[in-house]
Amino acid sequence: MATEPPANTLPIFYGGLEPLSSTAHPNYKVRSSDTAPFLSNTHAIPITIDEFPSIQRFCPIIFSSGENPVPLALMGLNEGVNVYVDAEGKLTQELYVPAYVRRYPFMLARLAPDAQELSLCFDPTSGLVGEFEDGQPLFDGDKPSEATNNVLKFCEEFEMSAQRTVSFMNELKTAELLMEGEVSIQAAGVEQPFVYRGFQMVNEEKLRELRGDELRKMNQNGMLPLIFAHLFSMQLVRELFSRQVAQGKGPQPGVAGNA
Repeated sequence: MATEPPANTLPIFYGGLEPLSSTAHPNYKVRSSDTAPFLSNTHAIPITIDEFPSIQRFCPIIFSSGENPVPLALMGLNEGVNVYVDAEGKLTQELYVPAYVRRYPFMLARLAPDAQELSLCFDPTSGLVGEFEDGQPLFDGDKPSEATNNVLKFCEEFEMSAQRTVSFMNELKTAELLMEGEVSIQAAGVEQPFVYRGFQMVNEEKLRELRGDELRKMNQNGMLPLIFAHLFSMQLVRELFSRQVAQGKGPQPGVAGNA
């Protein structure tokens, strides 16, 4: 979700970032596509807290490991597995598509570490932005087109949602509600259970032990419903496992996994 990638690194999905400008890209257009090939081997996608109510209906919501965890929509239990799309990245079943995916190949980013403003950039390797015969123009003369203004608005809304998400995660850490997650699934006909680790989740025991004033604060600031959306969504882990097996993408017996 981060929009300030460290030197020599890029956010997930992005093969490059180039500032969009009427001077350098006067005749550029953006193509629409009903496929996203980069999704076919992506099992976890960053999401914002505004998306929790929609996401929790379709797939588990987990939190990444490390000191700065982010919420993730889990679309497969093993690396390289996404049970919601085919090999071309086309949806094969109903799913709320995260905003992180829908904003691609665009994003707002700082062009320099000390820059005060975010600039609209695009991934030049995406194949979706260029001097095409088809597609929507990105500029009307030297002015942004309607399509570009819509993209900019979407990216700005995403950034605001991302900031709210950072605040939510900081509150979870301050309350010490996160713990290392583990899910054990006993598959039929297999002696040893499949165990998945490498993620974080809310500690329900600590949540129950919170003082009344802390719970009241979380209820008033909207955190509590989001926490419950995450916890309820974890019930879908076994359904995700079943879908993997049905699609022939299940793990091999005796192999642990990282969600």
